[in-house]
Amino acid sequence: MSLSEAGKAVEATVLYTEQERKRRDASVWTLVQGILAPVQFFVFLISLGLILYFLTTGKGQGPAEISVVIKTLTLYAIMVTGSIWEKHVFGCYLFARPFFWEDVFSILVLALHTAYLVALFTGSLAPSHLMWLALAAYATYIVNAGQFVWKLRLARLDQASREAARERENASAPGGLQVAGSVQ
Repeated sequence: MSLSEAGKAVEATVLYTEQERKRRDASVWTLVQGILAPVQFFVFLISLGLILYFLTTGKGQGPAEISVVIKTLTLYAIMVTGSIWEKHVFGCYLFARPFFWEDVFSILVLALHTAYLVALFTGSLAPSHLMWLALAAYATYIVNAGQFVWKLRLARLDQASREAARERENASAPGGLQVAGSVQ
């Protein structure tokens, strides 16, 4: 394997190039995503509780339905702002190289949440079936959220690895000061 091939292989496994990392860190959309993600998860937990309460007791249909609408609206907000973030960082609104499969699965999440809204507003499903559709949408949401949490973890590991490599380079640079032991 040539040096250029090895470099390409390493770059293919890197989540962000240096330029993408700089754009990510400078983007206001990174902060927006960092706020919306936990808000959406909190809304999801409340809604899940309301759905399960309705399915087990038959009570609280209205609050359960409204909670799914709110959850869906937060999903739309995070998807729109996430697409803007992807455009800012990677140059495309969806399916950027590092987040391709997360975006593919996000489309399924959106489709199921949207199907819930359509069924709710058209009255095409019985209340219990509507809640089961919401649970299916929520199951896909959990998988998708897991994908993004995993990518966040990979980004942090990648950053730590790059910092360690820079420190090794600086320590072994000609004329660099290397200190052994501790100063007392």
